[in-house]
Amino acid sequence: MADLRWGVWGIDADRMTLSDQVIDLLRQGLGVDPAAAPPKVRPGAVDLPEPVLKPAARDALTTVVGADHVRLDRDSRLLHVGGKSTTDLWRRRAGDADDAPDAVVLPAKHDEVIDVLKECSEHGVAVVPFGGGTSVVGGVEPARGAFRSVLALDLSRMARLVDVDERSMTARLEPGLTGPEAERLLNAQGLTVGHFPQSFEYATVGGFAATRSAGQASSGYGRFDELVEALRIATPSGSLELGRAPASAAGPDLRQLFLGSEGTLGVVTEVTVRVRPVPEAVLDEAWLFADFATGADAVRQLAQGGALPTVTRLSDEAETAVNLAMGGDVDTESPATGGCLLIASHEGTSASVAAAEKATTALLRESGGTPLAADIGHGWRSGRYRGPYLRDALLDAGAQVETLETATTWARLDALGAAVRDALTTELTGAGTPPLVLCHISHAYPTGASLYFTVVAKAASDPIAQWAAAKRAASEAISRQGATITHHHAVGLDHRPWMESEIGSLGIEVLRAVKTTLDPIGVLNPGKLIPPA
Repeated sequence: MADLRWGVWGIDADRMTLSDQVIDLLRQGLGVDPAAAPPKVRPGAVDLPEPVLKPAARDALTTVVGADHVRLDRDSRLLHVGGKSTTDLWRRRAGDADDAPDAVVLPAKHDEVIDVLKECSEHGVAVVPFGGGTSVVGGVEPARGAFRSVLALDLSRMARLVDVDERSMTARLEPGLTGPEAERLLNAQGLTVGHFPQSFEYATVGGFAATRSAGQASSGYGRFDELVEALRIATPSGSLELGRAPASAAGPDLRQLFLGSEGTLGVVTEVTVRVRPVPEAVLDEAWLFADFATGADAVRQLAQGGALPTVTRLSDEAETAVNLAMGGDVDTESPATGGCLLIASHEGTSASVAAAEKATTALLRESGGTPLAADIGHGWRSGRYRGPYLRDALLDAGAQVETLETATTWARLDALGAAVRDALTTELTGAGTPPLVLCHISHAYPTGASLYFTVVAKAASDPIAQWAAAKRAASEAISRQGATITHHHAVGLDHRPWMESEIGSLGIEVLRAVKTTLDPIGVLNPGKLIPPA
């Protein structure tokens, strides 16, 4: 295992460093001191607890998947110790691997997943489904719950494009395919899913389904859950094959139980999704608005008029200034002083892109927008996966940086944004680390939009406790505003305390009842999504 993958995002080749100018800005604006940044513990120095998987359980699992695919070695366990939130990274940098799974099991097909779940239920072993490990809300934390042992169920061997139905424009994908792998296989046939979240390079198809992922192009292609036509699910109680037609009136749509269930109800072993032709034309635009309210109203009009570009992303004044200065989302000099940047990208046939660009331009001009140079839009596209690497560089410099997101109606959007900013600012300033809070609209709908916040501050001596307090304050503000606790990051461990506020006590009982039916012993992903009784 490469050292870089232990305490940061991605691969060494894409690692970023901060310029002296940016470090000076962090020092002057936030009091960040690179010299005070804690050293990173290398994987070889991590004190890893001994696995406690009983021999009988290990032998049973070996019978199912083969000896080569039941792994208790150090590197395999370290690679599956959790997700990629800033809290996860702080723990790894400190050498904390106390919660490492006792084993990593790699099934190759649906029937093996079924048998693994049955054996784990029989032997009392918790199971954490693991795709790309990109969760930022504790969704793949190897929690044991009430069980002595826990294993990571790594789905990377289940990584086939099963088939493509070009007449129906659907594709059957196995869950272990990463975003790039799925696109490469489909692109070879002239097709695309069109799902590109910031985690795209490492996240998997199964993870997209299990978390209701929303990609950066969801305004045009749809959220991942909207693209799912059918699911195959493995549970300790058996298999489910869900979705047999484009639409059905055969009772409640049971696919919705598993889309967003985060591995707590079953394991996604196959996903059938809608696909589209690879776009013939792509046009990236950038617009500047005088303020966030004006830009947001323009986005609302696009959404309600059915004219949303494939990508629609509006940054507030602070995020616009920072991104232009640091080259985070765009790689150019600032085109103006102040204002809010809107990235609008169109994809499709040459004719459809031209028509969409014409309609969008007319509305954005009428709404007070000013078009900017095309290279700003191109810069956003070329840098859209750089954010997590920039986070690593900021952590290296002694900064605390993390994100959170929510969504609400257009009528409540301003109040929600103000409440979350105030909660974060009050909490972190009171702790002696006043923050910079950035925000953008990442996804828009006819009835409302999501708000995505990035928070930067000086890292405290205990950065995990520092962020936990800030996140708790923001989450309480979101709940009081009647907004959703998560738009696309999912629930995991982090958002579970606010689930009852989101769906009510009766809603929680419904989820518990479903889990009892599908997972009677409770081995599937303990501690996630569903609050304890």
